[in-house]
Amino acid sequence: MRASRLISLVLLLQAGGTVTAAELAEALEVSERTIYRDILALSAAGVPVYAEQGRAGGYRLLDGYRTKLNGLSRAEAEALFLSGLPGPVRDMGLGDVLAVAELKVAAALPAPIRDAAGRARQRFHLDVPGWFEDPAQPPPWLADLARAVWDDRVVRLRYERREVVTRTVEPYGLVLKNGAWYLVGRVGGDLRVYRVDRIVELTADGTAFTRDPGFDLAAFWAVRADEFVRRVLAERVTIRVTPAGLRLLRYAVEALAVRDALAGWEERHRPADEQGRVVLELPVESVGVAYTQLLRLGPEVEVLAPQELRDLMRAAADRMTALYR
Repeated sequence: MRASRLISLVLLLQAGGTVTAAELAEALEVSERTIYRDILALSAAGVPVYAEQGRAGGYRLLDGYRTKLNGLSRAEAEALFLSGLPGPVRDMGLGDVLAVAELKVAAALPAPIRDAAGRARQRFHLDVPGWFEDPAQPPPWLADLARAVWDDRVVRLRYERREVVTRTVEPYGLVLKNGAWYLVGRVGGDLRVYRVDRIVELTADGTAFTRDPGFDLAAFWAVRADEFVRRVLAERVTIRVTPAGLRLLRYAVEALAVRDALAGWEERHRPADEQGRVVLELPVESVGVAYTQLLRLGPEVEVLAPQELRDLMRAAADRMTALYR
């Protein structure tokens, strides 16, 4: 474990110029004290790493030093060929590019591990869409958007919301979420998200834009997705759920709603009753949506509030009773 960490440490220093101990510790997920010990170990092994003092100081390698530890192992080569999703890559119009790149990588590998691509594909397959979903056709503008994202070119799009609107967008990135593609782009000074399948017309005018070098697509999406779900889950219902229902709840409602409900239950320090049931305040989109979701749990859940939802559940139970009597 330490040997691989030392290799990673050298590669980080080689790629990053002057890097602080805190930055190295965060990248390698270790403590700063561990970084200090590893730096001493590298120096003792003859790696020319030295410290720069001062406010902008940190660790760096001697100018011109290049490690020879950049060859790929079999495990690394096989992981490389699993790093992408062929379907989405084809949808973005990059299938031919990916095929050529894989051929070049395979040709550059040492002969003993040149079969890495075949071995990886024989053993692992990534199937992204959920069950019981028809494979969706990619949105018609996806390939054009992907090219604009790669080239940092402005696009002009007409987008369908309550009405069709026109926007000039600096396309920063594309995200695939549950089979739907989203465009993250800057309009004016704000970053916004658009569903690609709601674009009714797209024009790339060829104008280049300057990308914010500090933009992190994955971090932005994580925050925005969390904000979106919380904004949608605007109401709360109170339920009493059995242990079996608690296990099934995550299949019926949003995962974030379950996490919030359980966190609130733990904060209130309310123990389970003698039957193991717990009372949760569950975030939901609306009473109507909660009704269809909680019906899936059958007798494993009891709605306590609001009364409107409790009445809907009671009426459904009455109809079920009459049907099966």
